[in-house]
Amino acid sequence: MTTTKKAVVETLLECGVTHAFTLPGLGITWMLDEFHEVRDKLRVVLTRSEQVASVMAQVYGRLTGKPGVYMGQGPFASTTGAFGIIEAYFAGTPMVVLTDTSCYDGFGMYGVYQTMTGDYGAADIQAVMKTMTKFCAYATEPHEAVYGLQLAYKHASLPRTGPAAVIMKSPIIKREIPENARVKLYPSKGYLQYCPPAVDKEAVARVAQLVAKATRPVIIAGNGLQNDAGRERLAAVAGRAGIAVLTSYNGKGVIDETSDIAAGMLGTWGSRTANRCLERADLVLVLGSSLGPDYLRFRDEKMINPAQQTWVQVDVDPRNAGWVVPVNEAVTADAAEFLRELAEHELGESQRQSRIRHLTGLKEEYGYNSLPELPVAEGTLHYTHIIRALDQTLTPDSMLTLDAGNNRIWATSALRIKTPGQLVVPGGVGGMGWGLPAAAATKLVYPERHVISLIGDGGAAMTFTTLATCVQENLPITVIVANNHGLGMVRDNMKGRRIAVDFSDTDFAMMARGMGCHGVRVNTYEGLLKALEEARTATVPTVIDVNVDTAASHVPASDY
Repeated sequence: MTTTKKAVVETLLECGVTHAFTLPGLGITWMLDEFHEVRDKLRVVLTRSEQVASVMAQVYGRLTGKPGVYMGQGPFASTTGAFGIIEAYFAGTPMVVLTDTSCYDGFGMYGVYQTMTGDYGAADIQAVMKTMTKFCAYATEPHEAVYGLQLAYKHASLPRTGPAAVIMKSPIIKREIPENARVKLYPSKGYLQYCPPAVDKEAVARVAQLVAKATRPVIIAGNGLQNDAGRERLAAVAGRAGIAVLTSYNGKGVIDETSDIAAGMLGTWGSRTANRCLERADLVLVLGSSLGPDYLRFRDEKMINPAQQTWVQVDVDPRNAGWVVPVNEAVTADAAEFLRELAEHELGESQRQSRIRHLTGLKEEYGYNSLPELPVAEGTLHYTHIIRALDQTLTPDSMLTLDAGNNRIWATSALRIKTPGQLVVPGGVGGMGWGLPAAAATKLVYPERHVISLIGDGGAAMTFTTLATCVQENLPITVIVANNHGLGMVRDNMKGRRIAVDFSDTDFAMMARGMGCHGVRVNTYEGLLKALEEARTATVPTVIDVNVDTAASHVPASDY
């Protein structure tokens, strides 16, 4: 016989899991001895909060394409840790949540504190988890924990990918699994087999004909192309035919944004070039983007006109095609696989030069390559200074994670990503505090790359303990804190007298030094460049606290 906890750990290994992220409690604590036995195969990363653990697992899943594993005690895994789970749910990130009912050896019906069984006097963790996962297993018997984990990993991995949860009744975690032929457990491999459907070649041929005839075709590239194959094929197909590439927020950085076919990111805080390019398009080919209304300036009629434009949408989930905008042609396929088939067809290459001239004219008209010079108070910097510094600092081996607020608006609207795939953004719910744990997970996945996190002072304060995890896990990331002493975006949007948006001054550099990191405060552009240069070769995390003018606004970025 074997115990539930041992079988669960063995199942994780069978599924190919190499990392798990946690702040352990009760049931997960009971499992740690089994994780210790396989520590050379499965690395358990200890964080200082469930929020940080869940975000790291979510970003790990996003970057690797394999479910990131997040473990925590029931009441906290489903509340404090919900941050990363919800992000995974909205962003379609593969993720597995392993948790328990926290019922202390079967005392759930007695209202024992922390219990999540759903009984009288208890909270209901299954009800909570079902609101933010695509699959949720509730294991009340030892064999169910193993089988539930196998199915959770399966569901998390299948299109559309997302988070799946396994909730274990706490007492079964230490229990032995009895021999029972009726509930025989099988190896995980057989449950995880998957063969994607073949791309409809006739549909591809129809789309190719539409593209070939179009005078001003555009591609809207989304999260579905944020993989190596997708990025490579997009550049090849669009480049060959001179098709303008616009991106959703999640798709930003899927292509070199300085190339002649790139028009930038769509949306309220996107590139005016991209918005106007969509407005004047006669064919719109949507690849791997669900077309969230915010990307289309909430269905701005100047940008979208299905009555006069031809719309084609390709998505791995058939429910996404024609969801927001009615389409003329819908193709159910992985976007990268669709591009591989599309590359076999003629796409109007004879019109390439005229298509490129049209886009080049829009870029010149709307200042695509110009960053505005904006005034600042003495001894402070503007977000534009940070964008210029990043433009000089980012190299092909760099990765950049963003957070929320004015700093993200300026980065997504004004920073031109030159290396496809180097930008990592919170694209689900986009909450504050995501950027720091995201950078830690990114460094874990890409230890050889220089990882930079741009975050505001509001978001930094929420998950600053991530730096302690970076120190203990030897993850020397660089953190730029755009410190404007408040909630800048909210402050900008307020009408009348200001309330609940201003923070007292916080020295994040000093806090970083207290955690064993390098910390420096800067108030000049030269100082920022110097700090970034020094951080590249640092062996510990570096925090650069940038004194941003409190009057610096996101409004110019929306008109950029």
